[in-house]
Amino acid sequence: MDPTERRALAGLASLYVFRMLGLFMVLPVLSVYGANYRHSTPALLGLALGAYGLSQALLQIPMGTLSDRLGRKPVIFIGLALFALGSLVAAQTDSVYGLIAGRVLQGCGAIAAATMALVADLTRDENRGKAMAAIGASIGVAFMLAVIIGPALAGAGGLSAIFWLTAALAVLGMLIVWRLVPTPPASERRIGARRADFR
Repeated sequence: MDPTERRALAGLASLYVFRMLGLFMVLPVLSVYGANYRHSTPALLGLALGAYGLSQALLQIPMGTLSDRLGRKPVIFIGLALFALGSLVAAQTDSVYGLIAGRVLQGCGAIAAATMALVADLTRDENRGKAMAAIGASIGVAFMLAVIIGPALAGAGGLSAIFWLTAALAVLGMLIVWRLVPTPPASERRIGARRADFR
């Protein structure tokens, strides 16, 4: 890989680590600490856990298409800002409904498609497989760290401590995209999706 590719990969892999760390830390502790929220029931806590994935699933294609039109980095910024906003909502609530709203907002920052497209834009064909493998490894590292850090952090400050840290990591991710990740030149790869392809 050339220096530009290495710089892009380092930035995007660290972005994935910070973003996924914030998400994965919630998984082992939500059902335990979520019981302390007002109006909490097992069904609503399950909804809070799944709300992130639902909004991610609904918005991944639209955000990816938007990145074809506006550019990858602006859409990643928007997604990280939504993710940070959702984290702040979840950090400040004492109600399970506020927790659900925060998780939905977090999921609205659906940047996986735009981020992977940016990896493709910034790497040559012969290095793309290595870059994707490195991104996958960074997600695994984030999960490993999260299941260690999450319970300890929740024990010290409850779920809100995890969400505050998640918001801070989202802002750090924005700085990484701004300062470390190169802006790709206009590329013929950016062809977008046709409406007929969705069927």
